[in-house]
Amino acid sequence: MPRVSPSLPLSLLAIAFGASGALPAFSQPQPPAPAAARKEGPVTRRATGTFEVVLAPQATEAGAGVARMSIAKQLHGELEATSKGEMLASSTSVKGSAGYVAIEHVTGTLHGQEGTFVLQHTGTMTRGAPSLAVTVVPDSGTGRLTGLSGTMAIRIEDGKHFYDFEYSIATAP
Repeated sequence: MPRVSPSLPLSLLAIAFGASGALPAFSQPQPPAPAAARKEGPVTRRATGTFEVVLAPQATEAGAGVARMSIAKQLHGELEATSKGEMLASSTSVKGSAGYVAIEHVTGTLHGQEGTFVLQHTGTMTRGAPSLAVTVVPDSGTGRLTGLSGTMAIRIEDGKHFYDFEYSIATAP
């Protein structure tokens, strides 16, 4: 279970760590291109698993209502990795409205391919309605993960954290 600052609003944690239990959709599927217009490209794959996260409050000079946290994760499953990152979060005077951004550097193996990459989080909660996008920063992959792109969904079920990572790895041009 994440360790968090008591002042960090629960609604913000719901955004950051998918407490709704539902797997959010980050992009709408597009209809297939006509056969003549299709180009062969990287195959989209899916990696799933669990993770543990520790959030630790950090000092910030951003002002009232803004919190800064360090992030440390251990990911298990088809992505075996560790990550370290930073999160900035803000709540408002309106109950259920908040936002956060985060960057985390991931080091490990993805379906046996070793390397590193960076994830960018953008989350908002508008009067209780969450929106979350976790995206691989373009061209951040190294090692066997060079060319990695994708999105990650995060959810919590019965206090346990899960990830669902849709990704592809392009070959160098």
